Amino acid sequence: MSKQSVTRADFDKVMVPNYNPQQMVPVRGRGSRIWDQEDNEYIDFAGGIAVTSLGHSHPALVNTLKEQADKLWHLSNIFTNEPALRLATKLCEATFADKVFFCNSGTEANEAAFKLARKYSYDNVGPQKHEIISFEQSFHGRSLFTVSVGGQKKYREGFEPVPAGITHLPYNDIEALKNAISARTCAVVLELIQGEGGVINADPAFVKAARALCDEHNALLIFDEVQTGAGRTGTFFAYEQYGVIPDILTSAKSLGGGFPIGAMLTTDKCAVSLNFGTHGSTYGGNPLACAVAEVVVDEINKPEVLCAISAKNQLFVEGLAAINAKYNIFQDTRGLGLLIGVELVEQWQGKAALFMAAAREQGLMILIAGPKVLRFAPSLIIEDEDIKQGLAKLDAAIAQVLAEKS
Repeated sequence: MSKQSVTRADFDKVMVPNYNPQQMVPVRGRGSRIWDQEDNEYIDFAGGIAVTSLGHSHPALVNTLKEQADKLWHLSNIFTNEPALRLATKLCEATFADKVFFCNSGTEANEAAFKLARKYSYDNVGPQKHEIISFEQSFHGRSLFTVSVGGQKKYREGFEPVPAGITHLPYNDIEALKNAISARTCAVVLELIQGEGGVINADPAFVKAARALCDEHNALLIFDEVQTGAGRTGTFFAYEQYGVIPDILTSAKSLGGGFPIGAMLTTDKCAVSLNFGTHGSTYGGNPLACAVAEVVVDEINKPEVLCAISAKNQLFVEGLAAINAKYNIFQDTRGLGLLIGVELVEQWQGKAALFMAAAREQGLMILIAGPKVLRFAPSLIIEDEDIKQGLAKLDAAIAQVLAEKS
């Protein structure tokens, strides 16, 4: 059966307009390279928004998916399955966690985390202990609950009334947290790097204070590692670099290497509150996703992969500094490992999308984190030469924008 020919113009005809995709359609990828319908080649610094952790069409992932497709695709959670059990075991062995809940996305992982936090406090204290403290500019998903916990009003507007019992505080502000947390607080949730909020690193003192304050007030500490987890920052999870252990951690994106999967990790103490029938997911923990994610975990946890990430970060940092020396366009470089953000100088703030579009025209795929930050989240095994060539294309894109706007 022949396939119908489609183009970018069809998006505007048949798709809900909540996205505004770039003016080309990618059709295949290999490693950190992508080709579109016109066979134009691009270097991928976007990584599917920190998702394609092992690049495109990684042989081990492709083979695993094909092998599992010949066995079982779906069972439902009336049954368990071998890939889910193997993956959960490996996640527990590699982290603080005793128990894992599988789902399909970061949003779903955070939804489960927030429900667990409230249920745990309900079980152990009572309904009055239900407040969730989050932080301004945070991002935790797009469901009504997770978008309400997220600290960006623009994503909540038009969907009110939103769930109550959520407080937003300034990020990295220890005093604000001290003043706000109380006996009614059931959880504090934070990103160790605010990805969508502008690639802003958590201050280690702030993270340690959050842990101490949660302990003092009998609240749970939740780390949203959807964007920072599964090797993205140079350790399997970013919390390892902070020396602070959460009660609940969420993961997705890089965990599946491109196949949809999410996970909530927690302790035995907390897990008991999600007892039989309290939460679920039709597709969560399906054999296809878990088989692929198990291989992702195995590949990322190879010492040669994790150890190389800091060197690749340095290539980016040095290359971006060289570009900035020419154009004086970045005022700050932030992030860890291969989650990197550069904030534009005041003159260009609000115009980050211009640089993303110009990069595409130069054969480079990048991201933005709001209107004033360029973001890079490539494959964790991107070749050094691809980094160098991609930065050269970024240089050309910046020169193009400056020339067009001069």
